[in-house]
Amino acid sequence: MAEQDLITSARAAYARRDWPAARNGLLAARTTTGLELQDLAALADSMWWLGDIPESLSVAEDLYRGLAGAGDRPAAAMKAILLSLQWGTRGDLVVASGWLNRARRLLQDLPEGPEHGYLLYLDSAMSLDLEEDPGPAQAAAARLDALANRLADPTLGCFARVIAGLGGVRAGRTEDGFSDLDEAMLPVLAGAVAPVWAGDIYCTVIHLCHQLGDLARMRAWTGALEQWTAGLSATFVYTGVTRIHELQLVSAEGGWDAVEREIGASSDNLVTAHGWMAGAGYYELGEVRRLRGNAAGALAAYRRARDLGVDPQPGEALLHYEAGDTALALNQLRASLGESRLLDRARLLPAATELALARRDAALAEALAAELERTAARFASPGLQAWACQARGAVLLASGRADGALPFFEAAARTYRAQRARYRTARIHELLAESRRALGHAGAADADLATALAIYRQLGAVPDVERLERAGDRAGGTAGGADRGGLTAREREVLALITTGASNRQVADALVISEKTVGRHLANIFAKIGVSTRTAAAGWARDHGLA
Repeated sequence: MAEQDLITSARAAYARRDWPAARNGLLAARTTTGLELQDLAALADSMWWLGDIPESLSVAEDLYRGLAGAGDRPAAAMKAILLSLQWGTRGDLVVASGWLNRARRLLQDLPEGPEHGYLLYLDSAMSLDLEEDPGPAQAAAARLDALANRLADPTLGCFARVIAGLGGVRAGRTEDGFSDLDEAMLPVLAGAVAPVWAGDIYCTVIHLCHQLGDLARMRAWTGALEQWTAGLSATFVYTGVTRIHELQLVSAEGGWDAVEREIGASSDNLVTAHGWMAGAGYYELGEVRRLRGNAAGALAAYRRARDLGVDPQPGEALLHYEAGDTALALNQLRASLGESRLLDRARLLPAATELALARRDAALAEALAAELERTAARFASPGLQAWACQARGAVLLASGRADGALPFFEAAARTYRAQRARYRTARIHELLAESRRALGHAGAADADLATALAIYRQLGAVPDVERLERAGDRAGGTAGGADRGGLTAREREVLALITTGASNRQVADALVISEKTVGRHLANIFAKIGVSTRTAAAGWARDHGLA
């Protein structure tokens, strides 16, 4: 095929979004006669859509040099800005900063155009990530708004709303901030924002939801990202990013088998394209392995996360704590707290409070819990508020004030159940049980422990199952229950739940059994203890120390 025919064919393939044909044709032409700048741009773009990110960046850098050499400063600056975004997405912030500085120099003394808006947006987004000062974001959003209106540029209008939204959330105006972020997506959904920028916006907002512990919002935004990516290339970088976010939610909901099957390979595929997201995936894998008792596998996953710039805390610290090294665990968390910004600190504070209490450092635990309460009050996020309630309840319980702790644990339990956060729900039921037993409510405590144990079994949280079963053995067959009336361990669990007023459906859900099985257990219980009603069974349980 003649060279011109080869390029013409490759251009046609690019126009119809046939990325492999476009890449292969343009590469073939490049090795013989070289490519015009427009064709270099098409080659870099095709490689990016195919997930060949290192190769795409190399071609894009050649394109930058060609634009700069031709004296097209605005176009060269725009390419430098895009390269900054892509290097930052890969996880190399030093290189990203270098490209942004090149763009800044190129745009000096030039009349204000779209590229100035892109530069301002990326500068503002990076500043929010690094400094967390929301003040400059509002001024930047206003400047972007004005520039978008003057140039009739919907992308710059989108950027203005994104910066206003991120700044608003970080300033503690969470609902107003998310209103701006919702509005920012209108031009994205209309196809007015280039995919490389739109994908980054989606990922930024989903990460913010994750930091806030707002699983409901995270589900909504991840669903929107999935719909957006569905019509794009299957090799599109953000297709893999979407799956990592989905698996983070699956993990919270208890689908640990799926996480273990998929998230490692999904993270592997993103290492050279979206390093930070790959690191987040490895961290999630480490968490599932830790909670299932695979310490060596968890450490390996945490190590990969750290290599990609993701701090593997609090998981790694909790792994050391579970191995008996509380001092090392607390020191690791203290080091991470010292290097973390406000929302990242919030994620560490529940575990740090727990470890401080394990070390009997009441003053430290109080300070950590109080900081978490302040952060939760500032952002008014249900997840942060639940974490703060759990930490405050734990501090009160450790000081002997179970009556004060109970309402905090109950509030956290409501949120965890609403968020479908399975492991956190099980853990809070353990704390509820400890509080209720301290208050003399043995039956209710047994019911909470039965619920926790059922969830742990369902998840495959082997260390927690073994811990509660050992506690049950020491207590005479159940964790905190007595062996009376010839009841089996499962029958005592059912009776403890019935004593709290739970229906058969609620007992079935708590113990992960069928309603028919609950009815059979009840019939056996009634026969063994000589009663014929639920009320009588509850009274018997109280008389025999099971309630």
